[in-house]
Amino acid sequence: MYVVACIKQVPDTTQVQIDPVTNTLKREGVPFIVNPFDTHAIEESLRLKDRFGFRVAAITMGPPNAEYALRKAISMGVDEVILLSDRAFGGADTLATSKVLTEAILKLSTKDEVPLIICGRQTIDGDTAQVGPGIATRLNYSQLTLVDRIEHIDIENRKIIVRRKLEGRYEIVESILPSLLTVVREINKPRYPKVPSRLLADESEIPIWDNKFLKLDEQTIGLKGSPTRVVKIFSPEREKGEIIGDGLKDPEGAAKLLIEKLLSKELLPF
Repeated sequence: MYVVACIKQVPDTTQVQIDPVTNTLKREGVPFIVNPFDTHAIEESLRLKDRFGFRVAAITMGPPNAEYALRKAISMGVDEVILLSDRAFGGADTLATSKVLTEAILKLSTKDEVPLIICGRQTIDGDTAQVGPGIATRLNYSQLTLVDRIEHIDIENRKIIVRRKLEGRYEIVESILPSLLTVVREINKPRYPKVPSRLLADESEIPIWDNKFLKLDEQTIGLKGSPTRVVKIFSPEREKGEIIGDGLKDPEGAAKLLIEKLLSKELLPF
């Protein structure tokens, strides 16, 4: 049986710059990394491999240089990787992306069962958190988001129990397999690849599945199959902060000045 980790190569957001003319991201010379949430998805897949003997497959969709993300996954210990790369896939929004990933998982499932898919909570470039749930919906898998702990898996009875990290509380959920999980950073600490594994990753051949292999209608994938459009990307303008009063020497006076300021801007409900 497979555990599939869906991962993505993203620009290092600390290095991203925006072209003021085109309002698009400047990609030239920008370093790329594996989406941080996805490294936790890989790690959790590997831990399930150790516990249950699953075979771990990592899948990503992107241009040819996205093989870097898969080599990272190999260095961590995954058994199989797949790069979904075709010009027809380019410009995809989350709807079209989930369609391609779903088809790839279906193809993989013809080799062996896929009872579990693990994705990162979201990507740091899009921040939509939609692709994982989109895959689950298309495959009709039970959907468990914001998972910070896998409490129990019963393969024979097709059950899984997880803990979800919500605002101010946790939630224990039991569901059926097959399932798709989106995981948060608190679920684990990703392992550091050892030198032999890194050498293996560098030498490994990365299989590429294009649309000739997947045979998807090009009107439903890539830019053509994406109902959403990015019209503009920009950095929000922020006003400089203002220091009001002296909170150390006169905290009551500073508090009074702050209340007066908030009232003048109609930011208080009274």
